[in-house]
Amino acid sequence: MNISKMREYAFMLLYELEIQKDYSEENIELFLENNNIEDKNARRYIRKIVSGVKGKEAEIETNIESKLKPEWQMKRISKINMALLKLSIYEMLYADVPYKVAINEVIELAKKYGDDNSAPFINGVLANVVKENL
Repeated sequence: MNISKMREYAFMLLYELEIQKDYSEENIELFLENNNIEDKNARRYIRKIVSGVKGKEAEIETNIESKLKPEWQMKRISKINMALLKLSIYEMLYADVPYKVAINEVIELAKKYGDDNSAPFINGVLANVVKENL
């Protein structure tokens, strides 16, 4: 399985967990089984991303919140966009993924899974993350 597909599955799991608000090992294992993800490297990568996002979630959310326009609030961000932002910020700041790769990949996922405003919104937030952190 290629890295883009693994990243897509990691996003899908983050989105599912964003809705459920339950990052239990049981839910992660169910996701992997339900999506027939048997590749050991893919399973390891997805688990690493999800546990990393969970471990740094407060810092990531603070980072997102500080990049929003004053009239915006975190609760206005869709679950899809939130999962995409968390994935990309985690990869850029904590997983040593080059920011251009992390942003480009997540923008493609936003075009596929989000609404018409997802890609520009995410790109704007992530551009500010890069300016302040990298």
